[in-house]
Amino acid sequence: MEPMRRCFSKFRSKKKESRDSVKEGSKPSRNEKEPSNVTKQKAEVAKQYIENHYKKQMKDLQERKERRNMLEKKLADAKLSEEEQQNLVKYFEKKERDYMRRQRHKMGPDDFELLTMIGKGAFGEVRICREKASGHVYAMKTLKKSEMLSRGQVEHVKSERNLLAEVDSNCIVKLYCSFQDEEYLYLIMEYLPGGDMMTLLMRKEILTEDEARFYVGETVLAIESIHRHNYIHRDIKPDNLLLDKNGHMKLSDFGLCRPLDCSNLTEEDFCVGGNRSGALQSSGGPVAPKRTQQEQLQHWQKNRRMLAYSAVGTPDYIAPEVLLKKGYGKECDWWSLGAVMYEMLVGYPPFYSDEPLSTCRKIINWRTHLKFPEEANLSTEAKDLISRLICNVDRRLGINGADEIKAHPWFKGIEWDKLYQMEAAFIPEVNDELDTQNFEDFEEVDSQTQSPSKSGPWRKLLSSKDVNFAGYTYKNYEIVNDDQLNGIVSVKKSTATKRPSIKTIFG
Repeated sequence: MEPMRRCFSKFRSKKKESRDSVKEGSKPSRNEKEPSNVTKQKAEVAKQYIENHYKKQMKDLQERKERRNMLEKKLADAKLSEEEQQNLVKYFEKKERDYMRRQRHKMGPDDFELLTMIGKGAFGEVRICREKASGHVYAMKTLKKSEMLSRGQVEHVKSERNLLAEVDSNCIVKLYCSFQDEEYLYLIMEYLPGGDMMTLLMRKEILTEDEARFYVGETVLAIESIHRHNYIHRDIKPDNLLLDKNGHMKLSDFGLCRPLDCSNLTEEDFCVGGNRSGALQSSGGPVAPKRTQQEQLQHWQKNRRMLAYSAVGTPDYIAPEVLLKKGYGKECDWWSLGAVMYEMLVGYPPFYSDEPLSTCRKIINWRTHLKFPEEANLSTEAKDLISRLICNVDRRLGINGADEIKAHPWFKGIEWDKLYQMEAAFIPEVNDELDTQNFEDFEEVDSQTQSPSKSGPWRKLLSSKDVNFAGYTYKNYEIVNDDQLNGIVSVKKSTATKRPSIKTIFG
């Protein structure tokens, strides 16, 4: 017993020494080093990667079980022979294997053939592309990582990807997948060949109230859909309202969107005149000479393209609470809607000026500068709706939800639940799936797309630059499907042959 007591005594002594060595205030030994912030960040990214990997595996396993159970139930209901059931089960298992194999494939720029450029901005470009495996046509948005990092746009890029992956609505552009390589971020989205509202307005100059009512209505539904998912868009303007081949409008470009739970937002996210917006004063600068509606329209269209693709951009649609660096919420999107509606009916934004800073001053002093030109012949209801969108936050329609706007008399007769099933107010000319006539022509330069890194996934994952964009990769089921994958197999008796036919139903 004595030797055993001595042994336990030594064990207790060593345990006490170990506890004492890690007490608060104790210094690490000479050979121990505190891990650097970069190391901690990499460890966190690796942890996140592993957790997401196994979470997705468990989710996929559960979905496979559900599909198998659904198949067995339908086979039982169909009262097929044992041989027919076995053949259908084998068919189903083959499709599951094909689906799983394609799901494991890592998407990258080499999977797509780059075609015509249809958009260009301060941070990247948008091109039509064709997926090599399926031949399907998409729009590829490419963003340079170094630009995102140097301009502090990392969180904006993440928010855009998160919103597109989360919100499933026919009112916004659809995201199929996102991925990255060492230099660039990529978003593969649906291609909408009808162009944007800016192009339509430059061609038609102004819309009739019926035409504007249709597109303002669809914009209301789009904004409502992202607000319902707790996001603010913060960049509602004609450039970001795209038309599909049938003329229906979808909201795009979520680079400035933020979650609504970031309440009392005050960040200086809008560049005006080459600088952050900051707190603007109402004084300064000579007053521009008064122009007629036609002169103002011509002047606006002359400068519109230059503003659209510059780093400065146009502040014409930004709410005053944003410019003044005050706290703001989803109400800022409804102000922007009012400015877009004004432009549709009048031909130029309500606070347009030759200089962006002058526009900002007009927005802040909106009571003085919001005017409706008589020659525009706007209805009383249209003026009232614009005035109730372009106003103080506490009086602005939409503060209690989109239903306030939908109930306005200007929308009388609109069937909101059938708006996207109606014939659109304008049907764009689209000849084929690669037609780009409704977009501006851009001068081609050397492609910025680089080949993806050939290094292993862990090396790529933990590189210092990619840590900022961890978790960016996303794959929508639809891009990995052909006409026989990812379906729930339903079995029916064919009335002609009395043999089973298979119909694949997609989610």
